[in-house]
Amino acid sequence: MKVVVVGAGVAGLAAAHFLAARGCEVVVLEASERIGGKLRRASVADVMVDVGAEAMLARRADGIDLARDLGLPIVHPTKATSRLWVDGALRPMPPSLMGAPMDLDALEASGVLSPAGMAQARAEANLAAVHRVGEDCTVGDLIDRRFGPEVTDRLVEPLLGGVYAGRAREISARAAVPQLAALYDRGPLTPQLAAIPRGSDLPVFAGIEGGMGLLPERLAAGLDVRTEEPVLGTGYAHDRLLVELVHGVEVTDGLILATPAHVAAQIIAGCAGGSLADTFRVIDHASVAVVTHAVRLEDWPLGHDVSGFLVPPDQHRRIKASTFSFAKWDWVRAAGEARGVLLLRTSIGRARDSQALDFTDTELIAQSLADLRDAVGLTARPVDSHVQRWPLGLPQYALRHRRQVEVIREAVAQVPGLAVAGAAYDGVGIPAVIASSRRAADELLASS
Repeated sequence: MKVVVVGAGVAGLAAAHFLAARGCEVVVLEASERIGGKLRRASVADVMVDVGAEAMLARRADGIDLARDLGLPIVHPTKATSRLWVDGALRPMPPSLMGAPMDLDALEASGVLSPAGMAQARAEANLAAVHRVGEDCTVGDLIDRRFGPEVTDRLVEPLLGGVYAGRAREISARAAVPQLAALYDRGPLTPQLAAIPRGSDLPVFAGIEGGMGLLPERLAAGLDVRTEEPVLGTGYAHDRLLVELVHGVEVTDGLILATPAHVAAQIIAGCAGGSLADTFRVIDHASVAVVTHAVRLEDWPLGHDVSGFLVPPDQHRRIKASTFSFAKWDWVRAAGEARGVLLLRTSIGRARDSQALDFTDTELIAQSLADLRDAVGLTARPVDSHVQRWPLGLPQYALRHRRQVEVIREAVAQVPGLAVAGAAYDGVGIPAVIASSRRAADELLASS
């Protein structure tokens, strides 16, 4: 069976890997000049570090298992902890389920909320349910109703901004935080959240020594991957799929679209019609930029016990987060110290804020450094900085996203030889994306 995979991000490369392992002839087509999608490494002060996704959930095995199968070394973050930059101070991050507080005393001690906001949060346990079980709502609306808008603004917004680059009052609770939505259906959240076990020795996140960007590099090494090969359209002839390229046509038995949803919409019209293409266009995407700095060891004003901080939007800062990579990952610290530097990064941009892509590199670096100066007192110039833009990089799981994905999958199933994979559908994390790739491969093989 021959399969063409469109998109050489981790979704497409993983799907191709699974298919090749089961005897398929696979060709991967990538429109840009490089592979990897949102997993990418770059040299900053002669240290190779991630400038895209830098970690994956450890408690979902799809990502770790694939990395280990490829012989990549799995590592876990240090014990350094993250902070919230609120009202001019780096405050402790209280335990939460995507911002829904699990310990109200710790929340109060953090100083993140005002006295009035704290009082409203403490009243949650006595509130009656005001929704229909199973009803979808945004994460922000859910938290507004139960804990009050300050919890949404100060806790939920920065956490969702970090994962989705989204806005809490626009993201579906049932698609983005299904565990929280399930608790919401059962009654008051305060006692349920407090009962969730904490303090497990099992790490929440994992990475790869040398960077998550090694994952697509290793996957691609064993595959037929063609970069700078945009797909112009699709069609059918004699019960086989046609993939139209700039300089010819690929004839194939199967086609996996492992691209952002808006790209899939452009490609799919020829073989599936305009109505299916329109369903893909409903899924919006946010643009972000990652600015990475290398600073001299002696210029860093803090210790190594803080791994970074998140910034609520109501603080009106340009950056939405900063990761002190040297404090979070031992391998980054060792690689940087060997060259006399520490590596850290900031993220800029979120849904409906395209300015991150409009500024020049010099402007983004200046904005990043200005906020780092105010947050941690970093006044020295870095020895090197790197800007990585991710235009339309993160899908937004809006209200009724899960139903929208059901519609897409039902329609795709009616097109012989077609499957989809990627972050736009069932989860934006690396393990979820890899699971979608395995599903797409299984669907094609089952239908052949």
